[in-house]
Amino acid sequence: MNSHAPNIRPNLIGDYPEIHPSALIDPSAQIIGNVKIGKNVFIAPLAVIRSDEPGPEGKVLPIILEEECNIQDGVIIHSHGGDSVRIGARTSVGHGACIHGPCNIGCDCFLAMRCTIYRANLEDFVWVGMNASIMKITLETYSYVPTGRVIRSGKELRQLRFISEKERFYMQNVLEATNRLREDYRRLRGMPPQNL
Repeated sequence: MNSHAPNIRPNLIGDYPEIHPSALIDPSAQIIGNVKIGKNVFIAPLAVIRSDEPGPEGKVLPIILEEECNIQDGVIIHSHGGDSVRIGARTSVGHGACIHGPCNIGCDCFLAMRCTIYRANLEDFVWVGMNASIMKITLETYSYVPTGRVIRSGKELRQLRFISEKERFYMQNVLEATNRLREDYRRLRGMPPQNL
């Protein structure tokens, strides 16, 4: 990754993004500050990943994108000062989603378009539907949040079901399609292919 790209820059205290060479970042995406991007991550156009707000001790904690996750168009990821965000391996974050930390999002999750995750924890294989909001709560592994639902209490949690095999299949298809797209863009840029 070109360390002099204008869209990849340090925050105000000098933390610079750490990007695995296999990651693919669209030139229109903005990656700022203490951001750690893992192997084969794909970041689509107009995403903003900004780790720049110091906490009480003057440090900016990281935003971590683990291997093979994909951040689609217009996603915003940020955090309160002194808090971190982690997005687990193979998680798909749909167009226009907003993640505001502190957040810990597990592996193999699917966050649909325009959903909001605020100060929440998602375990592995969680599905969050379009326009849903998750606030200040933990979702257990395999939880399914329907489109438009607001989850912020135990009462709302008890109304959720687990994801189905059909939904797990869809999540896997999205991941595979995004991986192919990433590799197509790598070829277009003359970059060597990555082993999947």
